[in-house]
Amino acid sequence: MHDLSLTQMAKGLTDRKFSSVELTQTFLERIRKLDPQLNSFITVTETEALETAKQADRRLAEEKHSPLTGIPLAHKDLFCTEGVKTTCGSRILDNFVAPYNATVVEKLAQAGAVSLGKTNLDEFAMGSSNESSFYGAVKNPWNLDAVPGGSSGGSAAAVAARLVPAATGTDTGGSIRQPAAFCGITGIKPTYGRVSRWGMVAYASSLDQGGPMARSAEDCALLLQHMAGFDPRDSTSIQRAVPDYLSLLDEPLQGLTLGLPKEYFGADLNPQMAERLQAAIAELEKLGASVKEVSLPLTRLAIPAYYVIAPAEASSNLSRFDGVRYGHRCADPKDLEDLYKRSRSEGFGEEVKRRILVGTYALSEGFYDAYYRKAQQLRRLITQDFQKAFNEVDLLLAPTTPTPAWDLGSKTSDPVQMYLEDIYTLGVNLAGLPAISVPAGLVGGRPVGMQLIGNHFDEGRLLNVAHQFQQVTDFHLKAPELN
Repeated sequence: MHDLSLTQMAKGLTDRKFSSVELTQTFLERIRKLDPQLNSFITVTETEALETAKQADRRLAEEKHSPLTGIPLAHKDLFCTEGVKTTCGSRILDNFVAPYNATVVEKLAQAGAVSLGKTNLDEFAMGSSNESSFYGAVKNPWNLDAVPGGSSGGSAAAVAARLVPAATGTDTGGSIRQPAAFCGITGIKPTYGRVSRWGMVAYASSLDQGGPMARSAEDCALLLQHMAGFDPRDSTSIQRAVPDYLSLLDEPLQGLTLGLPKEYFGADLNPQMAERLQAAIAELEKLGASVKEVSLPLTRLAIPAYYVIAPAEASSNLSRFDGVRYGHRCADPKDLEDLYKRSRSEGFGEEVKRRILVGTYALSEGFYDAYYRKAQQLRRLITQDFQKAFNEVDLLLAPTTPTPAWDLGSKTSDPVQMYLEDIYTLGVNLAGLPAISVPAGLVGGRPVGMQLIGNHFDEGRLLNVAHQFQQVTDFHLKAPELN
């Protein structure tokens, strides 16, 4: 059962070939058996999951169900989940039990999905390797010596290893797409504002966006159908109708023009990955799409702009974690200042502290105009670059990452080197655009991803092209061998 797609699981449930309890037990057993190798989960909610599965079976028997009723999934441990620990991968929230559900959690629960637990992540979503978690690094199921990508590495590894058929993730600078690429699964980052951020613990509020991670574009379409939509509780949520993503999947690609940004196919790109992408482009051309070279000249400025804006917003967002109301509190503080200092020093990891310091500096008097304001001006220019490209083409096609997954520990001593790995994903977040990563093959036994980037609210077209690609390739069907 663990090899079925979401749509196959839904059909099996409605045809009474198996029950939600049986399906849930199958995945819980796989988590017990295989996750000790991967460390992809922080919390497994076995008792709650089985009870939810029983309720789903009753609704299925009464024929009062949706396509997700009874299907197991997992949530990145950045989404508040009522009655369950929500740690953000940090010591400072190790004892925090959320009193409410995030909108994404609520929507998927209302659709009948069964939550198996919370997945591991880089602390407060700050990282590209899932090595900064207080709960330890996640391993890539394709090679246990490799990183799974971050920050949604726990979700990506769990889906790739078939510990769960789908999971939620968040993407601030590539944190859905990069781990999806490294683990050989499909992940879509929707347009900023398409999926509610309410109850999703904030890293950088103007960049964060939740989205689905699953084996295929079809599965992601099914999940996004239930995750997307206006939320009056989220001031950044867009009041715009959600299209029927599943009905768009089979649209032909004739007449579609794909832009190839020349800056994404330069010396930074691993040559073997470039070969895999050329093969993918050839498949899309066979399906009727045409390609055209375009330019995004400010691509290299996305990294400095992002690594000013995101830490600046993080320094503000994370100021609430002070040891007073909830979370970690130091022992025997001498006074209020000592409470703040020691609680935060003990509670935050090195990468989070680094970004808070960078952000606070960028926002400080005398430096705000030189750094933060300048970064926001660059952001506007980067957005204009994308819009100029979309005047010429329908979608952009690019690598998701410049290299396959690197070895655990190989970049932890040089954070700037790790930041440079985000070169192909950051611009999308700065511009608030949707993008999807789909498996495009293996290089050295490690998966690589093809990234499709759309104009605002073009998720349907992205899913359509990804689905058509997956109808003529089998990369998304391949799974790592774990014992």
